Amino acid sequence: MDVIIIIIAVAIVFAFGAAIGSFLNVVVYRIPANLSILFPASRCPHCLHQLGKRENIPVFGWLWLRGRCRWCRSKISPRYPVVEAVTGLVFLAVFFQFGVSWQTLGYWAFLSWLLALSLIDLDTMTLPNVLTKSGLVVGLVFQSTIAWQENANLAGVATGLMSAIAAAVLGIWLLDIITFVGSIAFGQAAMGGGDAKLAAMIGAWLGWQYLLLSGLIACATGAFIGGGAIAVGLLSRRQPMPFGPFLALGAALTVFWGEIILSSYLELFFPLS
Repeated sequence: MDVIIIIIAVAIVFAFGAAIGSFLNVVVYRIPANLSILFPASRCPHCLHQLGKRENIPVFGWLWLRGRCRWCRSKISPRYPVVEAVTGLVFLAVFFQFGVSWQTLGYWAFLSWLLALSLIDLDTMTLPNVLTKSGLVVGLVFQSTIAWQENANLAGVATGLMSAIAAAVLGIWLLDIITFVGSIAFGQAAMGGGDAKLAAMIGAWLGWQYLLLSGLIACATGAFIGGGAIAVGLLSRRQPMPFGPFLALGAALTVFWGEIILSSYLELFFPLS
């Protein structure tokens, strides 16, 4: 019986995550184009025919159509089912990590925001204000909710909210400093303004300690991948590269392993006497 319950829970969580991933595909396509994310309903980007119910099923709809529009036979990008499947798997990972809790609901939202922002940054080299600002506000609400759950009094909520605001401000300052130093060192803009706003959003969700860890992971992975791309000729030294996906990756890894990484660091460099 326990195995059956687990299988049902896994199926429900994955299906829910995949459905959110389907919505993220809409967000990633429409927000940069200044289109409504609600109307019209999902349709083929080539012939504009509205998708039917079976065609709209996450992952399986694309497989059923064999990657082509049913009406005009144009190819449908495989990125759509990949995003849906990845979102479903991310939702499962969060669920197994945090169980039935406010953290699970919060991190489902947070990681969905990060995924959408990463894809938009990869496509357009921009991080839309509407997403970074709304994500920051929801992050402040999330931290207030967690503080109420832990303290059950207004003083605790106020403290949690102020800590989240301070971490958001630190995120802006941190990325602004990196941008300033990078601009002097390389003689050109090192980062866009959207990166600082994304860092502020991450700070609001995770707090200042995990913000710093996220930034460190982002810089390390960005330098490694960017350097590798330059070495093999995929990028030139002056060619811009989106930093948002690296910030998002750092934040996502911190959600799952931040506590382990920080505790290991403290034990290594600051062992108890």
